[in-house]
Amino acid sequence: MHGTITPPRQAWYRVLYIQVLIAIVLGVVLGWAAPETAKSMKWLGDAFIALIKMMIAPVIFCTIVHGIASMGDLKKVGRVGLKALIYFEVVSTLALLVGVLVAEVVKPGAGFGANVATLDPKAVATYTAAAQKDSVVQHILGLIPKNFLDAFVGGDLLQVLVVSILTGVVISGLGERAAPVNAVIDTMGKIFFGIIAIVVKLAPLGAFGAMAFTIGQYGLASLGNLLGLVATFYMTSLLFVLVGLGTIAWLNGFSILRFLVYIKDELLIVLGTSSSETVLPQMMQKMEGLGASKPVVGLVIPTGYSFNLDGTNIYMTLATLFLAQAVGADLSFGQYATIIAVAMLTSKGASGVTGAGFITLAATLAAIPNSPVPVAAMTLVLGIDKFMSECRALTNLVGNGVATVVVSNWEGELDRTKLAAAMARPVAVGDRVEAQPLENAI
Repeated sequence: MHGTITPPRQAWYRVLYIQVLIAIVLGVVLGWAAPETAKSMKWLGDAFIALIKMMIAPVIFCTIVHGIASMGDLKKVGRVGLKALIYFEVVSTLALLVGVLVAEVVKPGAGFGANVATLDPKAVATYTAAAQKDSVVQHILGLIPKNFLDAFVGGDLLQVLVVSILTGVVISGLGERAAPVNAVIDTMGKIFFGIIAIVVKLAPLGAFGAMAFTIGQYGLASLGNLLGLVATFYMTSLLFVLVGLGTIAWLNGFSILRFLVYIKDELLIVLGTSSSETVLPQMMQKMEGLGASKPVVGLVIPTGYSFNLDGTNIYMTLATLFLAQAVGADLSFGQYATIIAVAMLTSKGASGVTGAGFITLAATLAAIPNSPVPVAAMTLVLGIDKFMSECRALTNLVGNGVATVVVSNWEGELDRTKLAAAMARPVAVGDRVEAQPLENAI
């Protein structure tokens, strides 16, 4: 009788998520024990993020173009895109409302007693300057690169999406004549994923440097008076993931807890770097390993990085109401509605880049009519934004992963066998997906 052959397990110290976890702990210890030395480690985190980001545009281009061209039926492309956008808007609105509800129930800013007259607008001048450029017209114009290659040079995710979709549609329309081009693009994609597989081995160093700098720069004791807001945001995001996304996952046949275990490596890398962009290629591979179809993954994951930012949405409404409470301002029903409507717009395009959520918060505050909360009030949360950024990125990552499985299920293209295997043993399956040859993982 032949039994199932179990792949040999890696030594614990060679498992990526354990290495990253150890690196994060070491970074915190160094930041606490030797702040100045820790701050000098910042370049390690910056270098790792830069290495990953240099591959994001070509990976997205190859994946989307090949995915659309392989579908063949452009009506299917439109159908998948429409389903994804509907899902994004519904769940994003839910995230905004959760932020409002928790802020009103917990009231984290009540009793803060901040004096508006003493707030220094210069501290957030960089963010407000960026926010002033944030409008509907600027969003539309920002979608269009100066030329085809400029989208890749600038690294603007939305511009890369536009160029990729247009290219994929044209290649699909050319049919068999463009088949060799599609094959070349698919091969290029595998090459880029191979580079990512090499770079990601440096994740522990990146996580160590980023965490050491954060603790060394901002400290722990100095943030005590704002820990209430940080704790409220983390608990709110956790509630949203476990209850909100957990319910969605259950309705689509999988466990949110097992899903979190399955993407443990990616979650820890994001925790260390505060940027969900650092794991975009790996998430695409993981979602295919979970049973989502390759074309759906190629469309939903990159699009979700700009249009499905659950963590950022929770943060914007929660932080806005915190600031209102901190300065003793009362918001009308109309201003509440405006906050939600404006946040829906400003959050788009705030992809996994560290600090993008803070800029969108400035844009939201600036857009509230007759707002009793000045943009300068953002100085109250400036010191803790780095810690909030990590939670935003983590929640965004989980939300996009769940969205990919859901849309694939709606399309009837979810491999239930793979999904069941991953949910039954998420650690073992996850490790095998990571360790398998690249050509089998894509």
